[in-house]
Amino acid sequence: MTATLLHLDWQPLPVPPCQLGESPFWHPDEQALYWLDIPGRALHRWQPAAGSGAEHRRWDLPTEPGCIAPLPGGQLLMARRDGLFRFDPANGAAERLAAPPYEPATERFNDGKADAAGRLWVSTIYEPRDKAVAALYRWDGHTLERLLGGLTIGNGLAFSTDGHTVLTADTPTHEVTAHTLDAGTDRLVAPRPFHRFAPKIKGAPLEGYGGRPDGAAMDVDGSYWVAMMEGQRLACLGPDGEERASVPLPVRCPTMPCFGGADGRTLFVTTACIGRPAEELAAQPWAGQVLMARAPVAGLPVNFARG
Repeated sequence: MTATLLHLDWQPLPVPPCQLGESPFWHPDEQALYWLDIPGRALHRWQPAAGSGAEHRRWDLPTEPGCIAPLPGGQLLMARRDGLFRFDPANGAAERLAAPPYEPATERFNDGKADAAGRLWVSTIYEPRDKAVAALYRWDGHTLERLLGGLTIGNGLAFSTDGHTVLTADTPTHEVTAHTLDAGTDRLVAPRPFHRFAPKIKGAPLEGYGGRPDGAAMDVDGSYWVAMMEGQRLACLGPDGEERASVPLPVRCPTMPCFGGADGRTLFVTTACIGRPAEELAAQPWAGQVLMARAPVAGLPVNFARG
């Protein structure tokens, strides 16, 4: 199957750029977008119709955040290098719920989101990147459980529309894996290849590179939209894992998409500018911005987590 080239009309949010934006989600109660800047150690919120105009807020954090999910009542569940926290945007207070299950000097929480039952699934990144010792964990509101090991940079987490399949990516391998969530044991079983992207060829120009899978989102039709780091695009994979569409972007390094807006058809994409060559940044002034465009399909709404 040949992927369709899907051109969308991208525009940047009118807010300052991030070093490495991540973990965007649309809050349905607030009609606002939240996202993180990992190396910038910041939480961001943008509300497009707040009173007399759009409103942008930023909260500085003491260490790198990896992902966030909404909690009932306006608070957030936040995975940071130093553990899992309940964070209150109203006053900036953070309460630690769980210590990190790893050595924080070399590992930190990375990609994650809540499932339909409110459990936060969160992977880690092993920063030396020379061993596959990162893992995927699940927080049920009381206990942090290790579900899967053998990762280097855990990414691409998403749940099928029926909740029976969990998709994960290990970014350096260029692979997305599908796992069945066993109804009896509540464990991940039957891992199988979902999609393998072409690897990066050392020394080859990036213009011919399709990218490696970073963060992802699921649409209402069960298609998996994944940011292709250094590929300057999103890839849209159908429920069968076939690449159905390639969505060009105006920046080299997208990090994660999410769907939002009143009808779920605004597609937001966080991006990165940290460590990029000066000539690339000069040619791509939107690097590090959150981009938005109208999508041809709505996405699944965000799941609220358990505190």
